[in-house]
Amino acid sequence: METLQVLVCDDEPGMRMSVARALRDFTFTASDVNAEVRLETDVAETGEEAVKKIDAAPPHILLLDHKLPGISGLDVLEHIASKKIDMLTIMITAYASIETAVRATRQGAYDFLAKPFTPAELKNAVRKAAEHVIVAQHARKLAREKRQVRFQFISVLAHELKAPLGAIEGYMQLLRDGSAGDDPEVYRQIIERCMTRTAYMRKMILDLLDLTRIESGQKKREFVEVDVVASARTAIETATPDAQPRNIEMRLLADHPVRMRADAGEIEIILNNLVSNAVKYNRDGGSVEVKIAESEDTVIISVSDTGIGMSEEECAKLFNDFVRIKNRKTRDILGSGLGLSIVKKLAHAYGGDATVASRPDIGSTFTVTLKKAFIPTGTMLDS
Repeated sequence: METLQVLVCDDEPGMRMSVARALRDFTFTASDVNAEVRLETDVAETGEEAVKKIDAAPPHILLLDHKLPGISGLDVLEHIASKKIDMLTIMITAYASIETAVRATRQGAYDFLAKPFTPAELKNAVRKAAEHVIVAQHARKLAREKRQVRFQFISVLAHELKAPLGAIEGYMQLLRDGSAGDDPEVYRQIIERCMTRTAYMRKMILDLLDLTRIESGQKKREFVEVDVVASARTAIETATPDAQPRNIEMRLLADHPVRMRADAGEIEIILNNLVSNAVKYNRDGGSVEVKIAESEDTVIISVSDTGIGMSEEECAKLFNDFVRIKNRKTRDILGSGLGLSIVKKLAHAYGGDATVASRPDIGSTFTVTLKKAFIPTGTMLDS
């Protein structure tokens, strides 16, 4: 429940009390943000008293009489404007003129309510102002969250890139200074290590591009009939050069083509991430099993490995951005921490999900479900 503060400034005691009584139990739903709203009302008899209360604790909405003893309602408006106080003012007056309305609007008045008015007219005017306040509050909150997310994103990215850049810089200094000696094998190893870290950074950049295109809705999507089994076969062929030197066996289990309407590139991203991870986090001499199945309305992609596995706590945070399971078994395995996050987002875009079941030192099974009945649209945001 959102609570907004309302200050009523009017020199007529009956008017102040009538407005406060009408708004006392007034609650409503701000439809634009689906928030329940209630009002807390305070009163001021003069413009001077209103200014004092505004300076002490600005309300969200001010119901302000034009004609007041001492300083006028327009003087109060001028004070609010000079202090740049964030609030909405509804002028209430029986003597409104075009000149007054223009001046009040220039000084920041949000709306006008002509005396005499009914409780329904009062509530309608206050509700309109309150919804404006609530929407503005939510917009500011989203902007703050966006800035925080951007800061966290850049901080993590800088941290992830600092280590490989530092390693490459160190290796390059060895080559520059000639301190690595004269053994060509040492130089070959240095170059290999630099290439490995360069490949890691390139993979991170490509994953970042995929992620930002997906989340921003800028990724162009072309929907065609895709044979998921054929895409799985291609993913296995792509991962085979990394699997063969470690004697990791790759198997595809599928009795027949499994077709669905999808963006072929997105299906490739899902399968490439799952299969490459199954090889990367496997043990030498292990195996990877890729199973493609279907039900009446769902395509099921399952990738199992005989690798290092994970605990329940590690599995619970695995699909978040930049999450990599770091322990003594994974410390030498490079990765961006974005691949599985992308898989999860793509699965959701097809009305499905991505899950994992894993046991330490035994292996993991990743399962992605995609809805055949998903109605494709032009961008990820439309999905």
